[in-house]
Amino acid sequence: MAPVRRTVRIAALVASLLACLLPHLLWKLARRQSPWPRRFLALATRAIGVRVEIAGQPHDGDMFLLANHVSWIDILVLGGATGAAFVAHDGIARWPVVGWLAAQNNTLFVARERRGALSHQLDALRAALQGHQPVALFPEGTTSDGSGLLPFKPSLLAVLLPPPRAVLIQPVHIDYGAATGEIAWHGDEPAGTNAWRVLGRKGPLVVTLRFLPPFDPATCADRKVIAATARERIAASIALHQRPFAYAPPSI
Repeated sequence: MAPVRRTVRIAALVASLLACLLPHLLWKLARRQSPWPRRFLALATRAIGVRVEIAGQPHDGDMFLLANHVSWIDILVLGGATGAAFVAHDGIARWPVVGWLAAQNNTLFVARERRGALSHQLDALRAALQGHQPVALFPEGTTSDGSGLLPFKPSLLAVLLPPPRAVLIQPVHIDYGAATGEIAWHGDEPAGTNAWRVLGRKGPLVVTLRFLPPFDPATCADRKVIAATARERIAASIALHQRPFAYAPPSI
């Protein structure tokens, strides 16, 4: 039944895109801030069989979200729930369709390996924070198997010292529960293979967004303290809520 599930979910994704595309373009034509990227991400989440549950209290003011990174589904669930713009590797900008869709949600593309690019990236991120759209960053820099956290990369957090406007940092634990090992996107697995496998997965997938207590970056001595504070809170939540899971070898 995996091919049938895949076909149904891809059809639902396409229908979600078509439902949101025209009104989004009309909003852009009128030079208004479009609500449709967030609505598309929320519809796309449901289209692939994912149900989102919220734990904790999302900050109701300007926020900078720092979250663990397990799967490409993270972007759908976190973006659909918060309307956040994401900081992403610039290679995604060149992906067919996906790169264009990411740009519609004001994704900030960064080149992590390009020397001398950091100052320009900080300027772009500072400009993004001048607006009221939440900004989300996966400070691990890549996906993990979900059993713990990789080291946080603090370089881009320099933009918060001082922040260009009053903003709180809110750590978020994206929790896939016992299904974590099954859907985790491991570094040696091609993106297409992972997406094909996840789209063919049997049954619904429940994802809990655990919004942890926010903190003021002004109370942190430097960007490393910001990274360490957020990492400690997410790690504590993972340890508290982690359920046994085993990694399932990729199969399609």
